[in-house]
Amino acid sequence: MYLKYAAALASVLPFTAAQTWSDCNPLEKSCAPNPGLNSKTFTSDFTQGKSALDGWITVSGGLNFGADGAEFTVGKKGDSPTIETDFFFFFGKAEVVLKAAPGVGIVSSIVLESDVLDEVDWEALGGDPTQIQTNYFGKGDTSSYDRGTYEAVANPQEIFHTYTIDWSPEAVSWSIDGAVVRTLPWGEAQGGSRFPQTPMRLRLGIWAGGDSDNAPGTIEWAGGETDYNAGPFTMYVKSAYIENTYPASTYTYSDNSGSWESIEVDDSKPPAQSTTKTTSTTTTTTKTTTSSTSTETPTETETETSTETETGTETSTESSPESSTETSTESPPESSTESSTESSTESSTETSTSTSSSVPASPTATGTSTSSFVPSSSQGPTPTSDDSTSEDADFTGAASTLSTSAGGLITVLGMITAMLQL
Repeated sequence: MYLKYAAALASVLPFTAAQTWSDCNPLEKSCAPNPGLNSKTFTSDFTQGKSALDGWITVSGGLNFGADGAEFTVGKKGDSPTIETDFFFFFGKAEVVLKAAPGVGIVSSIVLESDVLDEVDWEALGGDPTQIQTNYFGKGDTSSYDRGTYEAVANPQEIFHTYTIDWSPEAVSWSIDGAVVRTLPWGEAQGGSRFPQTPMRLRLGIWAGGDSDNAPGTIEWAGGETDYNAGPFTMYVKSAYIENTYPASTYTYSDNSGSWESIEVDDSKPPAQSTTKTTSTTTTTTKTTTSSTSTETPTETETETSTETETGTETSTESSPESSTETSTESPPESSTESSTESSTESSTETSTSTSSSVPASPTATGTSTSSFVPSSSQGPTPTSDDSTSEDADFTGAASTLSTSAGGLITVLGMITAMLQL
């Protein structure tokens, strides 16, 4: 129901004034950097009591806590209990589980707002049990009130619903219980000039839009004049959850353009968790079989070593050399000798190093990934003796036998034949 009640809204003064403001507008003067959310996520479970206020500032009034979470109550004129995060976040998601307050003129609100008055919000009117309003503002521009829409929701004053704002440089979307009910693309906000795009706080609060001291247009928008005697009126919040696209310790406006690209992100945050795993595996297998007449001696040796270490990058090293040597010698009764020697060595070394880091140093996330893969393999015969022991040395030994025995010649010829077969 886009633009529903547009005629009424057009006459309304800044009806969100009770919940929106800026202590220092960087577009108008020099301001301190915004304190940032230095993590990807933030969660508050208000059903746990007052301890859930860690990370929040109480802006106005006070809260009570019960089984349904934080209680924001308007009991008399001037009450407007409000809390906001003590940090800003820069694009991401804000999700609040909330039951709106009843009461004519009572406004329960979920607001994202920046120091330059970029704003995205939900507002539930206590006298309207069928819908909730979505709205946005850019740079505090209140020259028109045609940006609000009313979205159907069942009994928001009696039932808890999950209200979500997904916020990116491309679009803003509003969801109820996981279902998207509205999307605002960048270009539809006056070509992007009024698109909410600067670091924001999450603010939760309740106020009396129907207070008799408010402007007539505001009272009309809120649904009518508030009767405090019908109160108290309480909004309940069970939980709040934030995802932060650009975690940082501070966000600084580098100029007065109000553009998200002008925001300087201080990424001096704790080192990201990383895991380094080094695995080294060495396997050596040696098998030797010797047979002479009726004698066989098998020997098998296998050694496996595995080492794992954990530190700051991820490194995996695997080395698996395999060596097998088989020697067979047969000596029949005749003067014949056959010698066969086979040796093969396989060696494979694989080293993989992966280092990943995702630390946003600017509004554009940066990522570094380094991968190194260095394979090495060799396959071929392995000499069974070193270079100083050659075939000529074996022949010399045979010649010595020939000088002492006439039958040595046959032995030499047999060995030469065996060597030629190799």
